Amino acid sequence: MNNFTSGSTFFLMRFTDIWEIQILHAVFFLLIYLAALFGNLLIIALITKDRCLHTPMYFFLKNLSFLDLCLISITVPKSIMNSLMNNNSISFLGCVSQVFFLFLFATTEVALLTVMSYDRYVAICHPLRYDSLMSHRSCVQMAASSWLSGGLSANLHAASTFSIPMCGSLEVHQFFCDVPQLLSLACSLNIGELAVIGLSLVLDFGCFVFITISYLHIFSTVLKIPSAKGRLKTFSTCMPHLIVVMLYLFSGAVTYLGSNYKSASSMNLFMSVLYSVLPPSLNPLIYSLRNKDMKAALGKIIYTKQSK
Repeated sequence: MNNFTSGSTFFLMRFTDIWEIQILHAVFFLLIYLAALFGNLLIIALITKDRCLHTPMYFFLKNLSFLDLCLISITVPKSIMNSLMNNNSISFLGCVSQVFFLFLFATTEVALLTVMSYDRYVAICHPLRYDSLMSHRSCVQMAASSWLSGGLSANLHAASTFSIPMCGSLEVHQFFCDVPQLLSLACSLNIGELAVIGLSLVLDFGCFVFITISYLHIFSTVLKIPSAKGRLKTFSTCMPHLIVVMLYLFSGAVTYLGSNYKSASSMNLFMSVLYSVLPPSLNPLIYSLRNKDMKAALGKIIYTKQSK
């Protein structure tokens, strides 16, 4: 077996070997990518332009949309190009970059979703202290801390994953450079990266517990609201965030804990799509379809353009 070097080439798994279906895959991924691109850019533009949306909740939502945009851009465009060119290779530097940026944006998103649950908790359970606890400075600090955690995670994963030589044909049983798949290619057991993955899972579980406790307090407070209309309105501001959290954490946990990484599997591919492609595409729909403020902001822009 030959060890890899910095000039080595990895080979990603194809969705199919049939050329016509590869084209269909490329078109399907392109449509998903364009939808995610349009939806997340629209949210960023609306929140930036409309002063009524300059609140902590929408500040974090704008950051989330930016993260989703970056997260889907790491893997999908490369997969589209490989399908169109009938080429499944990726350079060593490209593979390292995918690992680094995937963990940068994914870890930051988990941290940001946790911060967003705290924002909803303060807004509903402690409304009188909301302005002091969620000041602009505090929001910036929490967002910066989320990005800092993502940067630290990305450096640890990228450095430890490629610290052990890899042997054989360097075939990655995934449509992008996924860490568990890369570990299966290592010439020896990568204790360092396994320890980093374990730490990441513990921290993710801690975020999940924090989010769960926050929403238990939120639902307990909401149920005490005497007005049915008031309860419904409060629930409507929380449910989109809770749906996104469950979708993201559940799909990620299944991807890392419930798959066989040593063999090619259509289920592995499906779960990786569920984890890396679906949340960035659905988040704009989840947050905008039932959000009256977002609809109002969009209506203002349309009305302004029509009146000119």
